[in-house]
Amino acid sequence: MTKPCLKLKLLLCVFILFTACTFVIAQSKKTKFKVIAFYTAKQDLAHISFVHEANPWFAKMADKYNFQYDSTTNWNNMNAKFLAQYQVVLFLDTRPEGADQRAEFQKYMENGGGWLGFHFAAFAMNQSGVPQNWDWYHNTFLGSGQYVSNTWRPTSAILRVEDKQHPAVKGLPKTFKASPNEWYRWERDLRQNPDIRILCAIDSASFPLGTGPKQSEIWHSGYYPVVWSNSKYRMVYINMGHNDMDYEHKYDKTNKTLSSTFGSEMESKLILNALLWLGAGKGNSK
Repeated sequence: MTKPCLKLKLLLCVFILFTACTFVIAQSKKTKFKVIAFYTAKQDLAHISFVHEANPWFAKMADKYNFQYDSTTNWNNMNAKFLAQYQVVLFLDTRPEGADQRAEFQKYMENGGGWLGFHFAAFAMNQSGVPQNWDWYHNTFLGSGQYVSNTWRPTSAILRVEDKQHPAVKGLPKTFKASPNEWYRWERDLRQNPDIRILCAIDSASFPLGTGPKQSEIWHSGYYPVVWSNSKYRMVYINMGHNDMDYEHKYDKTNKTLSSTFGSEMESKLILNALLWLGAGKGNSK
């Protein structure tokens, strides 16, 4: 075999190897799933603060873990054609209000879509601006019913992992410290609902939780679920999503944000775990 021929074969082998490696790398970086986040960012300064930090955080995670993250304030996008593009829907701060939007979301979830909701997305209270007028969502899907009360002011809490087998809490310690939050109490006892898997609850080491000024805003005992899933759907609800703010203008005149929901490493891990699990689409009970 002549030297020019040998060189040609070596170059051909190198080219084939390079092409194969490029293909493998491209495949490994292929988008694994697509996420669409709906939000309003108009209801409360603390919720707006959370939305403003959540959008860039999820975009950063999308780059790192090879999924696509989009967001919108247009709730009219809650329709079958638009939702068909995405494997996971996020509610960052509110819920859909239109009858058609609600029907489309229910259909999306019943057909195997994934959902991750935060804090105010589960809020409902009659005789308020957000009444409990969506039975499927609050009573069947979330299982929590109406909002009853909350702690004040926003403060961190020690959370306890309640269901160690769920993928959303994989790698989390038995207890961990969450970022400051306004913690909600609910109308229904989720422990009595066989479809609900409570993933995290407030640990007794947190009590007293809250500083008031009202005594009812300080919790001294009780059982308070803060993260849960429903085994009939691919969903996770996370009660966190209300940053602490300079409501009293102690620091400046601009309602400065005093905490970050993603400031807790373990809380961030929980959120990411839940999203990656939902995006994988492997069912809700494994």
